[in-house]
Amino acid sequence: MQRTDTPWWCWVALSGALMVMLGAYAAHGLEARASADLVSAVETGVRYQAWHTLAMLAVLIWRSSRPLAGQRWVLALWTLGIAGFSGSLYLMALAGLNLGIVTPIGGLLLMAGWLALGVVALLNRR
Repeated sequence: MQRTDTPWWCWVALSGALMVMLGAYAAHGLEARASADLVSAVETGVRYQAWHTLAMLAVLIWRSSRPLAGQRWVLALWTLGIAGFSGSLYLMALAGLNLGIVTPIGGLLLMAGWLALGVVALLNRR
């Protein structure tokens, strides 16, 4: 593991733990306090966070064998996307905050991360 990747590894570990905690809360505690729509919003946030946390883990493993500068952009875009998309859904359901445009911007950042992954792969093929 590259020393400079330690913060990324820590973020992936935290993201994984948070997604399990929030998923468990949505399944067992939130249903008694919130509408089915809000529970569904948290479940959607957890699902997107799960997939992108796993994808970040894969990019970190890839970086450990073949570090490429563009990989950090992928990680950064997905991190911001998780915070924006999933985070805004969590805040809506758990704190009653409606952050409006933040959710779709987070989704766009998640998509941009996937596109950046393709660009990194294309630019660094051998």
